Amino acid sequence: MKRVCVFAGSNMGLNPEYAKQARELGRVIAMNGFHLVYGGSKLGLMGEVANGALEQGGHVTGVMPRGLFKEEIAHRGVTDFIEVADMHERKAKMSELSDMYVALPGGYGTFEELFEVICWAQIGIHKKPIGLLNVEGYYDPLLQLIEHTVNSGFMPRVHGQYVMQGSNPKCLLEYMLDFIPEGYKSKRVPPAG
Repeated sequence: MKRVCVFAGSNMGLNPEYAKQARELGRVIAMNGFHLVYGGSKLGLMGEVANGALEQGGHVTGVMPRGLFKEEIAHRGVTDFIEVADMHERKAKMSELSDMYVALPGGYGTFEELFEVICWAQIGIHKKPIGLLNVEGYYDPLLQLIEHTVNSGFMPRVHGQYVMQGSNPKCLLEYMLDFIPEGYKSKRVPPAG
């Protein structure tokens, strides 16, 4: 695996730890020789993850819809900047360029991107690992919802295991690298940190 697609908020959020861990995720991606693929903005956690990777000399590809955003939010310091027609093409291009997915804290856009790749895994469109960087428990309510969905009979337990989570970028990526496509199970126990 060489290319990590990161979904992230275009805002910083209220907890400074979000930005700190976003930048650290970018650094860890680059230090491991992986390429970062993300939404192309210089703002918020999106900008932080890109800047972290760039600080370590990493390869960063930004993908942004043409004309949807103002020029000043595009991160022009990335290695490759790809302009696409719309949001649908953006998600398709990001997926095409990626071997795994990680979601940082974010809002509706991040949730939508995350749930789409989970649905794609569920119906067999891809067999790529999906991870949540659960900074300061940000994704705890989502993980509880997934468990509730399984327990309520709307999803088989194996589908609830499609999403891996960790609160530490290095541990999460190591955990995801042990990913086994058959059944979406890892060889190791989830990281504590």
